[in-house]
Amino acid sequence: MPSASEIRDQVARESEWRSRLAVPAFAGGVLYLLSAISIEGTLKGAPTVGVLQGLEPALRGEVNPPVSPRATEVKFISHHAFGLLSGSTLAALAVVALTLILLLLVDATRFRRPGLWSAARPLVLYGGIAFALVSLGHQVVSAIETHKFAVGHDYSAHAVDQALTKGTLNMLVVYLALISALAFAAGTIVVAMNAQRVGLIPRWMGILGIFTGVLLFLPIGGAELQVVPAFWMVMMGILYLGKWSKGDPPAWAAGEARPWPSQAQMRGAREPRGAPSKNGSRAGSCPAGVQPRRAQAPAQAKGAWLSAAGHWERRSRRAIESSNEHEARGARGRGARS
Repeated sequence: MPSASEIRDQVARESEWRSRLAVPAFAGGVLYLLSAISIEGTLKGAPTVGVLQGLEPALRGEVNPPVSPRATEVKFISHHAFGLLSGSTLAALAVVALTLILLLLVDATRFRRPGLWSAARPLVLYGGIAFALVSLGHQVVSAIETHKFAVGHDYSAHAVDQALTKGTLNMLVVYLALISALAFAAGTIVVAMNAQRVGLIPRWMGILGIFTGVLLFLPIGGAELQVVPAFWMVMMGILYLGKWSKGDPPAWAAGEARPWPSQAQMRGAREPRGAPSKNGSRAGSCPAGVQPRRAQAPAQAKGAWLSAAGHWERRSRRAIESSNEHEARGARGRGARS
């Protein structure tokens, strides 16, 4: 359990780093969205090879045609290498900004939740740096290989495969990109989930953070879904800047975990005491036919007192009746003697 001075020092360091990382977080979100738009816009005009075009050489009886139907696709990538490299550079810078955002978040989370997975920080740090470098390197290798194809004289299917996927450098960067993306995505998901649990970010931001990690590993949906990581980084910039609409989450200033209330707790706080609930009973009371424990003892004591009072009342009534009867008999005896 950290002392009060340690908590103060930690909160002060976090405030300083939050102010420093707010602008990079904004910039990272914008750059990530621009990279997705740039790459998708560049590849939008790429020629496609349909099924009939791919089978055309075989239909002519050519097993290994000198010019593959996909040769125009490779040449297109070579001629538009600058646009693709620019988009990959913007994406790499955005990933670096995202790594810095997550490093501050993982340190703040670990201070409030010491049991956080120890591999979370290395996954974010090394996975993020590797993912940024390998993603950019993959595009550089692609530009080099497609350029060799475009200026060469071999346009066969084998040369196309070597230029796009099956070359040694291509296969190396593909596997490295897969490993680094998996590591960075795992770190992002773990950090977002635990930061939400300790109350550093709202629940919906935790969900978006998890979705961001998934999209880093599976970049599906084109520029439309890439809006999610960009939006998450921009919102983290707003949070780091201290301009959150409802104020900073309490866990930042407290220096300790302040979990968000559950749905049941929020529902109980909204319902006034004595208001009927879904089961027909009233808020703050027990179900029909069941008494609360605190009320059972007074009720039992009251019942015992009433029983004892009734018993003494009956005994007093019988004693009075017996006395009256005795007096009546004495009066009749005196009247007979006289």
